[in-house]
Amino acid sequence: LTRPTQWIFNTCTISHFPDFDANSDAETLYNAMKGFGSNKEAILDLITSRSNAQRQEIRSAYKSLYGKDLIDDLKYELTGKFERLIVSLMRPPAYHDAKEIKDAIKGTGTNEKCLIEVLASRTNQQIHGLVEAYKDAYGRDIEGDVIGDTSGHFKKMLIVLLQGTREEDDVVSEDLVVEDAQELYAAGEERWGTDEAKFIMILGNRSVTHLQLVFDEYEKIAEKSIEESIKSELSGDFERLMLAVVQCIRSVPMFFAKCLYKSMKGLGTDDNRLIRIMISRSEIDMLDIRECFRLRYEKSLHSMIQDDTSGEYKRTLLNLCGGDDDLAGEFFPEAAQIAYKMWEISAMTKITVGPLFSPSCHVLGYLAPSTGTDEDAIINIVAQRSNAQRQEIRQAFKSLLGRNLMADLKSELSKNLCRLILGLMMTPAEFDAKMMKKAMEGAGTDEHALIEILVTRSNQQIHEMNAAYEEVYKKSLEDDIKSDTSGHFLRILVSLVQGAREEGPADMDRAREDAQALADACNDDSSEMEMKFMSILCTRSFPHLRRVFQEFVRCTNKDVELIIKKEMSGDVKNAMFAIALLLCRPFGNGGNVLMNRAVPQGLGTDDRALIRIMVSRSECDLFNIRKEFKESHEASLHEFIQVEAFVVSLVLPVFCHLQ
Repeated sequence: LTRPTQWIFNTCTISHFPDFDANSDAETLYNAMKGFGSNKEAILDLITSRSNAQRQEIRSAYKSLYGKDLIDDLKYELTGKFERLIVSLMRPPAYHDAKEIKDAIKGTGTNEKCLIEVLASRTNQQIHGLVEAYKDAYGRDIEGDVIGDTSGHFKKMLIVLLQGTREEDDVVSEDLVVEDAQELYAAGEERWGTDEAKFIMILGNRSVTHLQLVFDEYEKIAEKSIEESIKSELSGDFERLMLAVVQCIRSVPMFFAKCLYKSMKGLGTDDNRLIRIMISRSEIDMLDIRECFRLRYEKSLHSMIQDDTSGEYKRTLLNLCGGDDDLAGEFFPEAAQIAYKMWEISAMTKITVGPLFSPSCHVLGYLAPSTGTDEDAIINIVAQRSNAQRQEIRQAFKSLLGRNLMADLKSELSKNLCRLILGLMMTPAEFDAKMMKKAMEGAGTDEHALIEILVTRSNQQIHEMNAAYEEVYKKSLEDDIKSDTSGHFLRILVSLVQGAREEGPADMDRAREDAQALADACNDDSSEMEMKFMSILCTRSFPHLRRVFQEFVRCTNKDVELIIKKEMSGDVKNAMFAIALLLCRPFGNGGNVLMNRAVPQGLGTDDRALIRIMVSRSECDLFNIRKEFKESHEASLHEFIQVEAFVVSLVLPVFCHLQ
């Protein structure tokens, strides 16, 4: 199994200053501190507009020019939290981390929060740099100091993290993923007491990619998240450390967004924590953190800092933050960049062919006893077999019994259960073809279904669907679309049904051209604008379009999604918005349909949409859709279906555990 790197682009707010001159900057700082008082604004503006590497050159130039240590002068001239912040910015990252650890363990008490935050979130390279910097700065071994100041399993996990030996291989063994998930379950939920050593060994050493998959597998086995198990099995600082490790494995930016919020919420501010995070992440992933902060707390990090701090201290923090995501109203220009990167992880098939599978044996499960159809047996077999296995069962049924399994199922089952089971027994291409036909037959057209299917399918899936449609209905899908739709919406669907979307990575130069073309189109009349958007959004590869959307933000300070919502209407808007949504949140597309159309609270259930999504995504990304659904809806998909789906709920909860 492989998973692409999640964070591809640099999302820092502080970067190298162009036309940098260390001597000139050193002179500026010297003049700002010369005489009575100091020019604090000049100091903070210069230091927060230079990268850390450039600050080190300034520090060296300052000593060469004036024979004095810049940090000593800053300490003398500045006071309070502002002094702490500026002086910390002048230290190299590894030495800043080393000082934070030293301060956390010196004296009579221990700042466990600091130890947890730093050691749980740093990479192997950062840990190695920290260990060397600590030795250089304090002449002591950091491991020995941590051992002397902590105890128990908390101490053991900290020592494991201090080794900086987490595996970094992005190629993951599927067998080991399952084995680790089972071992974690056996070490906690399955036994009386907890085998803490097993948790330490796996969570402290396996690669990030591997552990992300282990957590998914664990949730299938335990029917609860790894976080829930840690909370019930562990306690105290050890529990908090392991939860921090898990959160960082899932998303380092989200971990720091939560830490920043906690540092400022309620009465008083944890300034040490606020300073530590803002400095350490400003050249790494501050834009990501800002976006996670906004999504989770529905306010910008900038606004919370502004409300919670004051003076030059506030100004310096806001410079590190880099911008206010609330100023643009509905849209957040800089922070939105991350929306086009967060979902670069490929969906992964979770159902695999079991070694003991025999299609001939499973034919017997479909035979109806004299007292009636055993629906439970049918459900259990269908829901626990992959689609490829179901096709073997169909063939075996015909070979052994000389009967058409689909016809028998149709005569034995009724209503939604029949629709669902038949949908599962079709090949994916047959099912999509049938869903397209259903969307267009009768007096009305289900435009949402047409959009959902054509936008989310790959070129190969569309070609296979076209072939299946023509074989079953003896006419082309394109001809039926043309006879059932009109205008620009028709043109969009015809473009998508060709299955000719480009494939491959983004072309940077072309992405800039496409972004500019979209920007120029915003000034045209609505018809011309829609045609230009269609020509790009319906044909370019998804990696390329993500880059186009990023470049569009940079050149217009507007978001493509927002433009579509404001400037377009009707089915054209819905189709274009679905493509944009898929680029930002591929799993959210299914989750949003499930929430808004398939299972709306209090308005009845759109059973066709529910069946369509559950069948088509069960072997692709249903596990991710479940997580997206729960995060957005504050209820699990399983629970929602049990309440809303009635007859269909007999089998759909089984699907919720397929992945």
